[in-house]
Amino acid sequence: MLTLLQSTFTPLDLMALGFLLMAWAGSGWLIENPPAKRTSVTVLMRAYRHDWMVEMLTRQPRIFDAAILDSLRQGTTFMTSAAIIAVGGVLALAGNAERLDSIVMGVGIQGHPAVFWQVKLGVVALLLTYAVFKFIWSNRLFGYCAVVMASVPNDVEDPRALPRANKAAEINIRAALNFNRGLRSVYFAFTALAWVLGPWGLLIATAVTLRAVLSREFASTSRGVLLDE
Repeated sequence: MLTLLQSTFTPLDLMALGFLLMAWAGSGWLIENPPAKRTSVTVLMRAYRHDWMVEMLTRQPRIFDAAILDSLRQGTTFMTSAAIIAVGGVLALAGNAERLDSIVMGVGIQGHPAVFWQVKLGVVALLLTYAVFKFIWSNRLFGYCAVVMASVPNDVEDPRALPRANKAAEINIRAALNFNRGLRSVYFAFTALAWVLGPWGLLIATAVTLRAVLSREFASTSRGVLLDE
């Protein structure tokens, strides 16, 4: 199998795959640990989520807060379902690699072995599977957040009120962090599909996706709005 892979994939393929994985992991680290002079939208939103839980203390009734949290959970549920369906589709396509080869290479043209396409689609499936786990955990954390929010005393003067609101904020932040990780993984999973077009297709698609992901976090209009107080 190793010999087959070495004879099927070129050094450029490996370089393109390495660039994809470094862009995926590196962009996530940079977004979650941005330089102090250029913070990301993800980090900016942490403060807003914390302020939300503090404001919740004096909001009576707290139906508005419950509605917002419910909408966040619905988003994670939708993305989980969509990613699971996508994984199934990719695996089904990998199981019919011969047909994919004839479509890409052309009918009657001698193409590549099935493992060639299965490895490429396997990268897509792995990224999507990672996203599924992150979305599921995010949904779970939003559920924890809902329970902690419900345990916050109605009396603002209660000594348990602010500490529990802070706990709810931290859980909410962790839920959003995992959701964003899953979302980035979906972005790069779709990017990995460009490998079907060859290593240059993957390199170009990765560069475009990386630029889009970083620009939304560090140079978007929404970032400017969040910074404007």
